[in-house]
Amino acid sequence: MKKRAIRKLYLGFIQIYILYHAKVEPFYGLCMIEELKDHGYDISPGTLYPILHNMEKDGLLEKHEKVESGRARKYYHTTELGDEALQEGKEKAKELFSEISKEE
Repeated sequence: MKKRAIRKLYLGFIQIYILYHAKVEPFYGLCMIEELKDHGYDISPGTLYPILHNMEKDGLLEKHEKVESGRARKYYHTTELGDEALQEGKEKAKELFSEISKEE
């Protein structure tokens, strides 16, 4: 139960991080898995792709296919709504983190 609760908590952080990267430069799934791994998040394709699909369904991300070395890759980038959500998410996260990071 503890692991599941922590996982749910991290998924919100991951979604903001996905929006950030999608705004900076379009990415494909495996690239994001490796990027998250560099930051200590061990996320599987079976976890990441449903997140990406839901974010696309919610209008936060768009995808386009690009053929590279004979292989089609799906690249994700933010929509206008995704850009707005990222900005608001950053502001809200900054406010909350400033509160919880105060020393007691």
